[in-house]
Amino acid sequence: MKFSKLDLLTLLISLFLFASCENTATIGLEVDPTSAVQGDLIDSATIVSRTVKDDAVATNLLTRYPFGYLKDPVLGETESALAMAVNLPVDAYDFGTSPVLDSAVLVLNYSGEFYGDSTAVYSVDVHQLSNDLTQETSYLSSKTYPYGSTLLANYTGKVFPNTKYKVTDIVVGAADTLKTVTPQLRLKLDPTFVTNQVVGLNAATLKYNSYFQSSFKGLHVQIKKASSTGIGGIMFFDFASTNSGLFLYYKKQNATTTTAIDTVSVNFPIATSTAAVAASVKHIYSTAVQQQLDNPSLSYPVTYLQPMGGLRNKFSFPYLKKLRAEVGKMIVNKAELVIDLSSGTDVAPFRAAQRLALYRNDIAGQRKNLPDNDGGSYYVAGDPRANVSAFGGYFDSTKKRYVFLVTAYIQDLIDGKTEDYGTFLAPSPLSTFEYTSSFNTAGRAIIGSFKKSPSAGDNIIKLNIYYTKIN
Repeated sequence: MKFSKLDLLTLLISLFLFASCENTATIGLEVDPTSAVQGDLIDSATIVSRTVKDDAVATNLLTRYPFGYLKDPVLGETESALAMAVNLPVDAYDFGTSPVLDSAVLVLNYSGEFYGDSTAVYSVDVHQLSNDLTQETSYLSSKTYPYGSTLLANYTGKVFPNTKYKVTDIVVGAADTLKTVTPQLRLKLDPTFVTNQVVGLNAATLKYNSYFQSSFKGLHVQIKKASSTGIGGIMFFDFASTNSGLFLYYKKQNATTTTAIDTVSVNFPIATSTAAVAASVKHIYSTAVQQQLDNPSLSYPVTYLQPMGGLRNKFSFPYLKKLRAEVGKMIVNKAELVIDLSSGTDVAPFRAAQRLALYRNDIAGQRKNLPDNDGGSYYVAGDPRANVSAFGGYFDSTKKRYVFLVTAYIQDLIDGKTEDYGTFLAPSPLSTFEYTSSFNTAGRAIIGSFKKSPSAGDNIIKLNIYYTKIN
């Protein structure tokens, strides 16, 4: 019988396939039994979690600034006021000949998130700072800034953080026009005060920004609780751009025709790129929260997470130190930290934080990313543990939980490559993972604690470790 080359090739492939179709139980028998692998899951690793206070941080360079007053029936009260330096439009600003102020408006541009009751009435007071804000040596969130007793402005009403606003745009030498501006809070200041403290300043005081700020000091804005209604809320303002500021509208003599009058609009900007803006945040905790802070050694069915220098959770994993001795040498294929939201705690307007941050302390007590979220710098390129895209921390609104992949971190703890100097959980803005502070969001979360029996079905913090044991 003659075979073509193609027939011969087909025969050889068939013989190979038949030879390979053995019982799977025989596969790997050539491997040294001492190196055989076993797969398993541990889902009962003990986790100790407790509520602790978060740290006060510098607030002069925030992405956006929290402002408002919120009465949380579970956590307690949160209040955030703002201290703001005001800047010259340009050095040596000249108001012109015979300036007469028409009006002065403090414009605060909203910046995204609002947390709380949008139907409530908010009463906002403005005062002048007692000291030059730019001369402060620190801007910690726990710090308060003294201000004068004279009320410069008040707004009482609802707030509209997502609604654009129409204003009259004053154009020198042309007809005024109506324009649409970004969502903003507008407060009319006392014109007599602004005339005396700004428009009436001499040329020497207006020559440099530092001279002006030394004279004017800055502005303080806070919620007047007695005139506000409802549970309140926390809104955010944008000072990264120059859209916020003290806008002055005034008349002056025309430079070429003495009988003509010009109407001028000028912005004295409030911007962190030029001078300081600072938030003063105060928390008054409920009895339940204070009990946990005062008795950290006790176990509780739930723990609390609150942004803006409020509350975070401190985790420890005492079982991992014993795991290596009990199981032997092991490779962690996957480790996930599953955190259940406590049922019924995300009822509007107190919706659950949309994202959480999980981080650790190093030996110096400095906050660091976990290796699973270290942007690839912890492991060499190509190592699957360097992929941070699946790190997690987002709120699953269907399952009411948060999940983190912590494979590399758990492996390092088991192997003793990393010492646990403190692992922490705190709220983070949805758009940007932030572990250094949580002042760019107001969402909170009430979460469960570790339980020996996950079948309890609620309030669970669970560490699932999928591993391969090497005998």
